[in-house]
Amino acid sequence: MPAPHPMSYEAFVARAIADPAVVGLVLKGSHAQEGMTTRYSDHDLYVVLAEGAATGLAALDGFRSARLDLVVVTAAEFDRLGDWERYAIARARVLLDRLGGRISRTVAAKGRLGVAEASRVAAARLDAYANAHYRSLKNARDRNPLAARLDAADSLGFLLELLFALDRRPRPYNKYLEWELDRFPLPGWDTRRLLTALGRITGTGDVDVDVQRELFGRVEAVARAAGHAATLDAWGDDLGLMRPAAVRRVP
Repeated sequence: MPAPHPMSYEAFVARAIADPAVVGLVLKGSHAQEGMTTRYSDHDLYVVLAEGAATGLAALDGFRSARLDLVVVTAAEFDRLGDWERYAIARARVLLDRLGGRISRTVAAKGRLGVAEASRVAAARLDAYANAHYRSLKNARDRNPLAARLDAADSLGFLLELLFALDRRPRPYNKYLEWELDRFPLPGWDTRRLLTALGRITGTGDVDVDVQRELFGRVEAVARAAGHAATLDAWGDDLGLMRPAAVRRVP
């Protein structure tokens, strides 16, 4: 990694735009998402190079400073980025696209899961959510409150991936969850009610007032409506512990 240099974000962008090897610049993170910057926020930038291009900027891949982080990739590599990077790219801002809109199309595509992919992810995360939820309730029943809280916290990560997959979207990072839901609510969900439930469960492992069970009951109804009944039915009689007390049969 090169030694830190004093170049500012603005100066670097000007330098990159002047370099013909650079075919794209994509800003991600807090500076790309309105209202999310703080005095500690740096600029996270993808620098997209033409295939086989020779430029000194390639040596800056991985550069990090208090104000500027760089990822230098080719156009083909940028197309393939995904997994944990997917949400960041989906909400990124394209500053430069010299490929006739290809980079902008890639950014837009990252924000929409394919039908088959979304169904596969949703089924897997539904099962993982149910598993952690079940373990949390069992631990609470067996008077193991720490384990109950830890399993409850684990369950919510799977839950969020499930809910966003059902809407064919990548899960936002925790930092951006409220930002995302305020601007792009999940269909059929009351954002404030959902966030309140998440806050109560992560804050207390709250099983005494059935917050987890009530949330699971809502998720079960949504998941069944989306075609994932088989994943839930595989839990058999264990669903009785997982559901709200008033629910004794499939909604």
